[in-house]
Amino acid sequence: MTHSLSTYRRMLMLSASLLTLAPASGLAASIMSSDYCMVVRRDNIPTLVSARPAEKERLFRSDAVEQKIREIKKLLKHPYLAWMFENCFPNTLDTTVHYRKDEAGEDDTFVYTGDIHAMWLRDSGAQVWPYVQLAPLDKHLQQMLRGVILRQWKCIAIDPYANAFNDGPTGGEWMSDRTDMKPELHERKYEIDSLCYPIRLAYHYWQVTGDASVFGEAWQQAIRLILQTFREQQRKEGTGPYKFQRRTERQLDTMCNDGYGHPARPVGLIVSCFRPSDDATTFPFLVPSNFFAVSSLRKAAEVLTVVNGDAETARSCRELADEVEAALKRYAIYQHPKYGPIYAYEVDGYGNQLLMDDANVPSLLAMPYLGDVPTDDPVYQNTRRFVWSEDNPYFFRGEAGEGIGGPHIGYDMPWPMSIMMRAFTSSDDAEIASCVQMLMQTDAGTGFMHESFHKDDATRFTRPWFAWQNTLFGELILKLVNDGKVDLLNGLAPVTPIASERISK
Repeated sequence: MTHSLSTYRRMLMLSASLLTLAPASGLAASIMSSDYCMVVRRDNIPTLVSARPAEKERLFRSDAVEQKIREIKKLLKHPYLAWMFENCFPNTLDTTVHYRKDEAGEDDTFVYTGDIHAMWLRDSGAQVWPYVQLAPLDKHLQQMLRGVILRQWKCIAIDPYANAFNDGPTGGEWMSDRTDMKPELHERKYEIDSLCYPIRLAYHYWQVTGDASVFGEAWQQAIRLILQTFREQQRKEGTGPYKFQRRTERQLDTMCNDGYGHPARPVGLIVSCFRPSDDATTFPFLVPSNFFAVSSLRKAAEVLTVVNGDAETARSCRELADEVEAALKRYAIYQHPKYGPIYAYEVDGYGNQLLMDDANVPSLLAMPYLGDVPTDDPVYQNTRRFVWSEDNPYFFRGEAGEGIGGPHIGYDMPWPMSIMMRAFTSSDDAEIASCVQMLMQTDAGTGFMHESFHKDDATRFTRPWFAWQNTLFGELILKLVNDGKVDLLNGLAPVTPIASERISK
């Protein structure tokens, strides 16, 4: 563990202690002089102090990001919101980005997910996503982003069925899993979205910067592996090469039927053995991830056509996208007696459908955020009403807040990510304001987002250091500012700083 990460963890634990309940001026003064405290009191007046690591301990610095933070802080007249934005938006850069040159002199960036020191293809692609818009203003930032993309192609070449990777062949805690583990892998849970997020990031990077250099031989190898994997997991010719089992007490950390999962009828959809939460699917065709595959394959086809001149592989991408889209129209829609036609969360091709949503993205709620369906799609709008209601078994509402959770954490624990996705996909100012207000009120006084919080007590939360959620919050606020909603943000109710009493690891 690097020194800065160790210090950051100490800072987080410090922030979760009862700082505001210790009014002694000596203690408060000494805490306030630290770069690592968040909410303190002196003379019984709460003070917001930067929660970022000391500048010398930040892993990566971008002039464009720092300038954007200053710009947004000047616009935001809501002190607590401005403080949270400053803490959250650069969190990925401050604490998780390891940028260097590889042995060939190419940009290479390894991105931790936060408190787990491994690189998830999904998380890393989402963590750096909001910085891409600033890349044309900062060459150093653009090089770092280029390094993330090139690293992702390398990871896919190592194993397209893996979801998380080590920084080298170091092995790890899951080497005993009954699957084809390699020392470069942190975990080998096959998830459709792990192969989609790198395409999404690289395509966006190309569109914003015009830099097509990320689409070289490594990209072409990666997209061929992605196509091969998706075709294998259509399971038209048997179960395919992937299987997974783990010795565990958690039901959704392993797969039934000798590691192949529940049966799937080959109808054109793609099996995802695990969800974005890293929980095993119940029915193998995960609907939001199949939608994500469709949009990602079409982006890949455009790149292959325009940049690589590879008409054959581009045609294969388009044909597979068309096949999956047709199958979604036929198998993914359920006629709900209350909401009308809605998208199911998972199906199996036999007619069985699981009606729920999980907070992790891709989710049913988040499909317009990823560009997979239009926000005004009538079936999506019906689905949106369903998932944000107690008819969704993983929707939780309580005294502290409300939102969608999932079996990864369990009952009564909504995820801030779901609240953010509700705001991202809303055109209703009142709904957006409610979401941002709730995000501020459920941070437990830390100035950061968490994986989940208890619906009745936000000081009971999981994962105090989860960079994706932090940076996503910054992305949301930046989007709202860019959308002309500064007055909405400045009109939110004040938030009284508190200190967190408990942390659930």
